[in-house]
Amino acid sequence: MRIAYLDCFSGISGDMFLGAAVDAGVPLEKLQSVARSLGVEAELKATRVMRGGISATKIDVLIAGHPDSPLDVDEPAHSHGEQSGHSHAHEEHSHSHETHSHSHAAVATHSHAPEMHSHKSGHSHTHRGLPEIRLIIDGAPISAAAKAFAVKTFELLAEAEGKIHNQPKEAIHFHEVGSEDAIVDIVCSAVAVEAIGACAWYCSALNVGSGTVRCAHGVLPVPAPATAELLRGAPIYSGEVKKELLTPTGAALLKALGVRFEAVPKFVLDATGYGAGGRDFPGTANVVRLLIGEEARAVGGSEMGAIGAEQTDSVVVLEANIDDMNPQIFSYVQQKLLKAGALDAFAVPVQMKKGRPGMIFTVLAAAGDVEGLSRILLTETTTLGVRMRTEKRRILQREHVTVASPWGPIRVKLGRLDGVVVNFAPEFEDCRAIAEETGVPLKTVLQEATRLYLASEPKSS
Repeated sequence: MRIAYLDCFSGISGDMFLGAAVDAGVPLEKLQSVARSLGVEAELKATRVMRGGISATKIDVLIAGHPDSPLDVDEPAHSHGEQSGHSHAHEEHSHSHETHSHSHAAVATHSHAPEMHSHKSGHSHTHRGLPEIRLIIDGAPISAAAKAFAVKTFELLAEAEGKIHNQPKEAIHFHEVGSEDAIVDIVCSAVAVEAIGACAWYCSALNVGSGTVRCAHGVLPVPAPATAELLRGAPIYSGEVKKELLTPTGAALLKALGVRFEAVPKFVLDATGYGAGGRDFPGTANVVRLLIGEEARAVGGSEMGAIGAEQTDSVVVLEANIDDMNPQIFSYVQQKLLKAGALDAFAVPVQMKKGRPGMIFTVLAAAGDVEGLSRILLTETTTLGVRMRTEKRRILQREHVTVASPWGPIRVKLGRLDGVVVNFAPEFEDCRAIAEETGVPLKTVLQEATRLYLASEPKSS
């Protein structure tokens, strides 16, 4: 199972997340193509910078050829009189516009860069609400899953602002100057999330910064109200930096990802990425770190996932006989089990004792996941009991390699016996995501990934 971990010791924003993703291997060209397709005159620019001695990728959104941040850092960084201590670029707050007949939200940009420039005065200042933003996202040339993630992130932002200002989310509007870069950040982040392909996202405790932010409603403490609303249930702390480090977009992305706030889990590390904020704070690296890899499961004294791992392990088999459940529920429960860590989940048709057709619902689980998976079976299905037994299995040594296809990277899963590859297969989800995004037939993507792997590997391997 692919795992991603976000280390937010200096907060997180949309541009920092994109920088870390690109630094970890997500193709910049892919994100740039998406940004250009959104119809908001946007371009993505990536540069290498140093933050606290760490080389990192800095992403900037250029709107109509200009940096997206509308103000100089020494000027108020929140629109309509808001002063931010925050150090991240092109993030947004929404605040109600009391002079309008309905609640508009002025999206404020946060200054995470030391170089800020004004938008040209020719920019129009219309407002966009959720319906308009949904239309932009719906027209983007990205997969349905990426669109759903982007819409969910914007809805989380609108819900948080709506609660702060006692307005329904559909009444919240985002000001064009801020919403253009917010749209680019969020849509490109959705594409990056899909490209990373993690089944589970983990996160450290969140450094939100400290100090205050001056807005149209007065001076407010960090984290700002909308950010605090989005962070409910998350572990947060304030460090020594007197700036706003965690933005509403950063908080919304974490919530949309459904991150687990835990220590780094056991996994085989494949890639790391560092996404930079704009300022270089003394004594600290102003970056977010992204770690990506494959889950490592305990096998005797070793870990699954790397060449040389043991070739036998034990699994717990959970089974339930079911003959009275709506069959539409099965797929939902199956996917929930897999997301919760099941190694496999499947059903076999059987004829039950009263002559009724039924199925044996089988789940393969690691010992540490048995409690959670059995609870899902008991609460989500109609079974009255779950059988459990431990079985040994002989397994191939597992490994992933990545091939560079014309449409983007594709992982290939390898199975080795005594160090020799005896099975291999392109990761289906990687290929499906490419097929959905590009319109290339799925079978063509699978065939090309296979061809590329065979062309890159020595025949003796």
